[in-house]
Amino acid sequence: MCNAACPLCPRENPFRFNKEQDIHHLTVDRIKELFSTEFIKNLDKMFMCGNYGDPAAGVHTLDIYRYFREINPDITLGMNTNGSLRNAAWWSELAGILSNTLDFVIFSIDGLEDTNHLYRVNTQWEKIIKNTTAFIQAGGNAQWDMLIYDYNSHQVDLAEVVARQMGFSWFRAKVSKRKNTIAWLQPPAGWVPPVLNTGPIMCHAKKEQSLYVSAAGIVHPCCFLGHNDGAVVDQYEEIKQHWNTPECHPTCKLVCSTDENSTHFSKQWRLEVEL
Repeated sequence: MCNAACPLCPRENPFRFNKEQDIHHLTVDRIKELFSTEFIKNLDKMFMCGNYGDPAAGVHTLDIYRYFREINPDITLGMNTNGSLRNAAWWSELAGILSNTLDFVIFSIDGLEDTNHLYRVNTQWEKIIKNTTAFIQAGGNAQWDMLIYDYNSHQVDLAEVVARQMGFSWFRAKVSKRKNTIAWLQPPAGWVPPVLNTGPIMCHAKKEQSLYVSAAGIVHPCCFLGHNDGAVVDQYEEIKQHWNTPECHPTCKLVCSTDENSTHFSKQWRLEVEL
């Protein structure tokens, strides 16, 4: 589920996502089916990234966070959201649950009032400001991530100032790594796209010892492979065996192949500032 219609999101590709058939809400009951309490007690972190949707749109999101916190009081809880869902009361409640020192919410805000909605289609600036303010004032650790395009690149510095004034803890700006066929979504002037790496695979999921669970309750090796219905966790060993062969999984090659010890995914960042 999501309120937005970002043009490069897989949700907007009818060949990858059917909005009438592929809407799901992850439930606490499904998590209990997948993972024992002992498994959850051993986790360092649980992060909702929303491959096909926004965690704030999930019906059971607060209950899921409460469940993980109840089982593992020390776990770090995080989220990535466009910030234009729910109301101030919901975000204040979330801040009360995400109350540990390292807990966080990343708000993906791509510019300011006159530009954010151009890519984050259907989002409302006034609502984003109310929600982020409520979350921060309730003690939440808010971080601002901004996608840079040519039309909003002049606002990076000012967006950082706004983030600092509002009480965000981090401001980051990056150029999208997604394949772009939309004429008006041009990268910022002077941006040189990273060349596709050809070195060994540096697996993000293996490095973090992480798993990805989709909104449908299906376990995948990582969120990047979460777009592929067949790439369930049972096939991870087979995927790893092909990393250094011509048959390497194309997603692994695109995201996690290395060049000078960095991956294609990590090269998109232009600015990271602790406020």
